[in-house]
Amino acid sequence: MGTDPAPGGRGAAAPAMGNFQLEDFAAGWIGGAASVIVGHPLDTVKTRLQAGIGYGNTLSCIRTVYRRESVFGFFKGMSFPLASIAVYNSVVFGVFSNTQRFLSWQHCREPGASPSRTLSDLLLASMLAGVVSVGLGAPVDLIKIRLQMQTQPFQEGNLSLKSRAVALGEQPAYQGPVHCITTIVRTEGLAGLYRGASAMLLRDVPGYCLYFIPYVLLSEWITPEACAAPSPCAVWLAGGMAGAISWGTATPMDVVKSRLQADGVYLNKYKGVLDCIAQSYQKEGLKVFFRGITVNAVRGFPMSAAMFLGYELSLQAIRGDHVVTGP
Repeated sequence: MGTDPAPGGRGAAAPAMGNFQLEDFAAGWIGGAASVIVGHPLDTVKTRLQAGIGYGNTLSCIRTVYRRESVFGFFKGMSFPLASIAVYNSVVFGVFSNTQRFLSWQHCREPGASPSRTLSDLLLASMLAGVVSVGLGAPVDLIKIRLQMQTQPFQEGNLSLKSRAVALGEQPAYQGPVHCITTIVRTEGLAGLYRGASAMLLRDVPGYCLYFIPYVLLSEWITPEACAAPSPCAVWLAGGMAGAISWGTATPMDVVKSRLQADGVYLNKYKGVLDCIAQSYQKEGLKVFFRGITVNAVRGFPMSAAMFLGYELSLQAIRGDHVVTGP
């Protein structure tokens, strides 16, 4: 694994004086691609549960999607995330790792001493990664959700809402990622690509704190003191648990974000975050904000396990690290 202080190493043989490291970006790209491949089917189920209608519970949603769209329905909209989320995760991991490395080196008073890492360093680096993630991730999430949602059952519950689609059963609103982007820009302007960005910011800043910090703490706790870096098994377990914690706690704001971003496939219902929260609560009660929490937590484990394992293993391969790991 990586032997620098980011994210899970103990600090042995760290890069000199916290220099900016491009390897973190490359490793984040590989980990991001792995997480998309592993997690997209359940991500589709999660999105349908949160922003769709007529799906009931998780198992009912899985059966419905499979019956109507076969197994390919679970991979709808994956091409764009596969190409873009890899880049997105590359930036997030690169920003987090380099920021916390820089902060850790600020506490190092002696030239030969190992860098110290504090909880405040991890917190600040995680928050910065969350802010950066929105700038890149909001358009990616929007396109993914629009493509996932365009085949879901549509009900025009309020006739005063202006429909931008013809009756269900005709040609889908979007023919692919590029057509989706051009349609949104043409009808909503460039700002339309950032629909739901404020909700995503409220989700991702605390979400990344509950993503990176548990991973670092758990991986260090699992790894024996004699080992310079966590074993692949420790990375897999710590990464999976961190993902389940992060996605589980982020579900309420994730529901709001999904609804805001799905809004516009057929109708424009919401004026903003507060309006979405108010309308959702009035119509479906408090439980609506926990819709998809099970699939979020379950999906978060394999996605994040693949993400961190891909990151750490590729970082080790890129740097040519040869460290002793635990069993």
